[in-house]
Amino acid sequence: MPQTGFSIAELDKPILQAPMGGVASPALAAVVSNAGGMGSLGLTWTEPEFAVQQVRALKNATDNPFFINFVLSFPALALDAVLAEGVPAISFSWGQPGALVDKVKRSGAQVGVQVGTLEGAKEALDDGADFIVCQGFEAGGHVQSSMPLEDFLSAVVKLADGVPVVAAGGLANGADLARVKRLGASAAMYGTRFVATVESGAHAVYKQAIVDASETAYTACFDGGWPYAAHRVLRNNTLRAWEAAGCPPSGERPGEHEVVAIGEGFEVQRYDDTPPMAQMSGDLLDCCLYAGTGCRNIHDIPTVNELMSRIMAESRTSDTPTSDC
Repeated sequence: MPQTGFSIAELDKPILQAPMGGVASPALAAVVSNAGGMGSLGLTWTEPEFAVQQVRALKNATDNPFFINFVLSFPALALDAVLAEGVPAISFSWGQPGALVDKVKRSGAQVGVQVGTLEGAKEALDDGADFIVCQGFEAGGHVQSSMPLEDFLSAVVKLADGVPVVAAGGLANGADLARVKRLGASAAMYGTRFVATVESGAHAVYKQAIVDASETAYTACFDGGWPYAAHRVLRNNTLRAWEAAGCPPSGERPGEHEVVAIGEGFEVQRYDDTPPMAQMSGDLLDCCLYAGTGCRNIHDIPTVNELMSRIMAESRTSDTPTSDC
């Protein structure tokens, strides 16, 4: 049965793993949850049968809370199947769930809603969301918000009036956790930082690219599969060539329709929204390399347990008052 008794505000470690499509796996999510945080899976683009397999694998690997994300820009094909499996929580992003909130709650699961505007936060709260994920402009991947995290977070916390708020966007270490907690967040969601861990499903070259990076770009370049959704990525040859050509629209872009990578049963074209995953081969650094601004503070590829212990230790140090003497 779903674990409805948990609270985001009472996790052993107030750390959520972002539901990164293709990179988040049951293995990664389970390690995060077993370490006292909250792992997740993104199952928007999966058929019900495969989604059930993923949920069962995760449930078999952890008894602790986790959540499943659905992006509302696309049909939630597997939602009913996932709810039938009994999950602790469902989160929605890129849209307002409306009546889906009651549907999820009737299954016994909690509901989180990721928002990018104050209007979106108010609507999610009015709909009865159990927690709000407040995404700042600094986030990697597809970015809902146009506001810096700190400004947006403070406003959402005030609006939420006690409903737990999770801060997301550009976070990489324990100092970031301490900072958002001081602003009223109940927890912090890390995405890019979890990509660069031993257990993530990202390819090794993608993980290392994050470690080596210091700069990101907010762009509309990699829109194959998800048009009209701005995203933040590492700069690479594909992006530079597109920018040098004047950022032309689809159909006029340099190297368009070139296959740059191959996975198990699929091909990735140059402007597709698919990041390099472990099973892929090819010119992987020409693929979409999602990353938030926090990549400048990512310098290694630890295990999840090492990372989460470090974040907690750093947060306690950052939260300790210093003497003026």
